[in-house]
Amino acid sequence: MKIKFTQLTFVAFLLSLVAQGKLFAADGAQLFKSRCNMCHMVDKNSTGPKLQGAKQKWMDAGEGDMMYEWINNSSALISSGKSARAKEISAFSPTAMPPQTVSKEEIDAILSYVDAPPVVSTNPSDTTATTQGTSKEAKPDYSTNLSIFNWMIFLMVILIIIIVVLAGSIMTFVRSDYFKKKVAEMSDKSSVLILIITAGSLFVSNQSYALNFMQAGEAEKGMPWLLVENTDLYALLSVNIILLIVVLYLRHLFFQMVNMVKVKKEEEVRPVVTDTFKKVNAILTDAVPIEEEHRILMEHEYDGIRELDNNLPPWWVWGFFATIVFAFIYIINYHVLGVSDLQEKAYQKEMAKADKEIAAYRSKMAMNVDETNATIMTSPSDLAAGKVTFGEKCVTCHKADGSGDVGPNLTDKNWIYGFDIKDVFATIKLGRPNGMPSHDALLNPIQIQQVASYVLSLKEVANGKPAQGDMIEK
Repeated sequence: MKIKFTQLTFVAFLLSLVAQGKLFAADGAQLFKSRCNMCHMVDKNSTGPKLQGAKQKWMDAGEGDMMYEWINNSSALISSGKSARAKEISAFSPTAMPPQTVSKEEIDAILSYVDAPPVVSTNPSDTTATTQGTSKEAKPDYSTNLSIFNWMIFLMVILIIIIVVLAGSIMTFVRSDYFKKKVAEMSDKSSVLILIITAGSLFVSNQSYALNFMQAGEAEKGMPWLLVENTDLYALLSVNIILLIVVLYLRHLFFQMVNMVKVKKEEEVRPVVTDTFKKVNAILTDAVPIEEEHRILMEHEYDGIRELDNNLPPWWVWGFFATIVFAFIYIINYHVLGVSDLQEKAYQKEMAKADKEIAAYRSKMAMNVDETNATIMTSPSDLAAGKVTFGEKCVTCHKADGSGDVGPNLTDKNWIYGFDIKDVFATIKLGRPNGMPSHDALLNPIQIQQVASYVLSLKEVANGKPAQGDMIEK
């Protein structure tokens, strides 16, 4: 029994899905860096407990399956009360781990990485070389990568549409009785192509599934909503190349079929050339009639071939002169008179306009507060709002009572960057070089002023983190 082209296509598609499902688990090292290392370290405690050996502890407690529930939604597992291990881990920090949108395969990849991290050489020369290599390793430009990624996705969609159109046209030919014999030959060739496509999908790097979608509040200022690694672009490029090969192959088959159905005429009827067409052609090409070509025949000869000294087509000459005129107008407009703005100046004007619009909006909404005019807010409602914001954004590093953890103690009289409301406002808004991130993109000015006022209202906590910075007496 002969297998039809559509059947082979369907089988190849199923094989691709199976292969892709097996390879869906992304690289553990990359997932750990993008998902976990903000709060966790491999071999020692940080904001969260160390991850090395965590899987084994869950297994020893007889709750290996619940480990995945813990990572996906720790609060729900704690509330259910069915996991003793979850209750034990929750005592490590007052802040619950936020839900993580990762699959079971990705969790296994992360835990496999932390249980067997890359071996670091103890040879000083190797360490030096590694350090130098790491310092030279550039962080991907995620904004540029995202733009390239969008264009490649657009190209992939176009290629798929072309494939569908060509395949539909080919199937129209295939259904005709005239091509029954050709269908068998094309099916044999197409099966080879399908095997190549399927094999290609098996070897596509699973890095293409490791795209990091930034959750609300996770992205740093200026970071795109989707982190596209260089390996993702390479994988997507491979897919586009495979699709382009398919397009070219189907195009070749299509034109072969078109040529087969063409009816060869015994005698071609020479089209009648009207006088109008001759005149238009003479104006556009400035061609010399054949009977007068002897006038422009040049003297030299190469292997019996002689050259005609034709003029350039007038339309081409006119176009060339038009570009020269345009160049002069462009230079005078942009560089001499400055009537129109160059890109840099236009950008500066747009930014200045946007700054004015932002200032007007903040003034209208009573948010025209910055580090130069911030004042302490003492009303209970503002301090309560500041406490809520502090609980959402700050407890991970400073603890719920402000006694300090990764970040400094906020309740004592020692301050690193100043205790004035304007100093605290600037620290929260702009961030600081020693680990304090900027919150300008996460909080509006009123929220920053509220949380700064709340911080300054905190009472000193006993047994807090040791003092840092200079002591300041009010």
